[in-house]
Amino acid sequence: MVEGRGALAPNDAAQVLSAILRTQYLRYLVISTWALGLWPTAGPGAALLWWALTLAAGGARSWIERRLEGRVGKDYPLVFQAVAVTAGMFWAAAPVLAWTCHHPFGHALAIAYLICGYSLVFSQLRQSVKQALLISSPYTAVGLWIFASLWGRPEFWPFVCVLPLVATGLMVNFIMGLVAQAQINQAQERQTLLINELQQARDKAEAANRAKSAFLGVISHELRTPMNGVLGAAQLLSATRLDPIQKEYVSIVRNSGDSLLALLNDILDLTKIEADRMALEAIDVDLTELVGRVGTTWTARAREKSIAYEIEIAPDAPAMIVGDPTRLSQILHNLLSNALKFTESGEVRLKVGCERAGPSRARLSFHVSDTGPGIAPEDLERLFQPFTQLDVSSTRRFGGTGLGLAICRRLAQLMGGELAVRSDVGRGSCFTLSLEVDVRAWAAPKLETPLSASIGQGESLRVLVVEDHPVNRMIIEAWLASAGHVAASADNGERALELCTLERFDLVLMDVNMPVMDGLTATRELRGSGGPNRETAVVVLSASARAEDHDAGLAAGADAYLDKPIDFKRLAALMNRLAELGRDGLKAAA
Repeated sequence: MVEGRGALAPNDAAQVLSAILRTQYLRYLVISTWALGLWPTAGPGAALLWWALTLAAGGARSWIERRLEGRVGKDYPLVFQAVAVTAGMFWAAAPVLAWTCHHPFGHALAIAYLICGYSLVFSQLRQSVKQALLISSPYTAVGLWIFASLWGRPEFWPFVCVLPLVATGLMVNFIMGLVAQAQINQAQERQTLLINELQQARDKAEAANRAKSAFLGVISHELRTPMNGVLGAAQLLSATRLDPIQKEYVSIVRNSGDSLLALLNDILDLTKIEADRMALEAIDVDLTELVGRVGTTWTARAREKSIAYEIEIAPDAPAMIVGDPTRLSQILHNLLSNALKFTESGEVRLKVGCERAGPSRARLSFHVSDTGPGIAPEDLERLFQPFTQLDVSSTRRFGGTGLGLAICRRLAQLMGGELAVRSDVGRGSCFTLSLEVDVRAWAAPKLETPLSASIGQGESLRVLVVEDHPVNRMIIEAWLASAGHVAASADNGERALELCTLERFDLVLMDVNMPVMDGLTATRELRGSGGPNRETAVVVLSASARAEDHDAGLAAGADAYLDKPIDFKRLAALMNRLAELGRDGLKAAA
């Protein structure tokens, strides 16, 4: 509120101008109604002439004001005042015409015009009394002229007595306008305060979310590192001579470790999805191989529960598609796991359907059906909510956190598809993943001779193991020894570079997160050195399974990337390929 100022500041003038421009069509309506009032009193000719001139003046004023909009400067209020006063002169001609027309109603109409004119000006310029008085000066001039013309006539004193009445009405209108404006300003201030508070709360929430993501990243590495030791030792132990009881204990260790790893992956996936940090790959995927690999994983589980288990792929399904095999496998694994978990008898079926959407596009549908207990209609809505179990007792009986289906639906949506469910209580359920994909090849490509992943095959290699965790280092060295390879070790990147200057290695297994010098820095310095191992193959090991971390490792100069806990079959395949095809073959395998 700017009450008491003699002139509008540039910003205030801009606000007034903006308001006038938004109501310019209302201005033309008022001009037309004033002309209508002149028609029976001053005559049609005078009314039409005044209407045409005033309308032209209003159009010119609008044009000038639009040119001035956005050019607020030091002289802006003066220009605005001059334009408004000039246009006001045309308006003030209406009461002059009404007063001089010799019609019985002419004087009353002239006074009505003056009152309306003052009301219009003071309503628009309630921020400043002086500003309103200046712009309404044409009406003031007409009023003084009428005052002078009535001197000595009987109408003089009635006219004088009307002035306080008009002034009081204008004052009330002006004051009420100021009160309303003050309330609007207060509301805007409260709104601004609330917006600032919400922005601060948002910033705090984003900071907390970033801290949570960083915390989970650190915890991910710290949990995966000891789990690598647990699962690696269990793998090595299972390859030794064990009696039945010992084998059962080892199996319990491996299953428990796998469950912990799956739970950790679910939590991290959900966190990345909620933070919009989930990055999907777009690579060639052998659809038949992927479905077969995922499907056969659960064959033993189905046989154990005496459940009929079928996998069916439509004959017209493409052989090679473009997508993210890891996330697609994750969804199918989760759906099959749930189907087998909740089905006590009957069958579980994985069926892949296809519909062509173009020469190189296909609509795929993955149906996972079972003959389990089914899901009640009222439970379907909350089925895909995080941390939701439809039956509290199912948590104790079957285990789980309720994250799987929530993650699967979000992943399906990220891939441009949808995950839906159809269920009948007592008759089973059918989950359907539908998505449209690019087709790389409709026919099956020529099969290459598969590489053997058996431990111990291939030539003996000299391997440098760079790992700061002693248990992990011991397990990797033990596996290399059992596979017939020769191993040396270092507990940080700096020590690894020292060893690389002393002897030649065929392969370096480089952990990423280490004290003194991390693995990525050590890899970059190794590639930039002139030592005997500058061209030695490097496989980076890390507990982070993110695609961007893989890219960072390869950008540092590594030839391949392995996630922790280490899959020794995968490591064996890489080493066999290195022995057969060299470093270029290892890069192609990665």
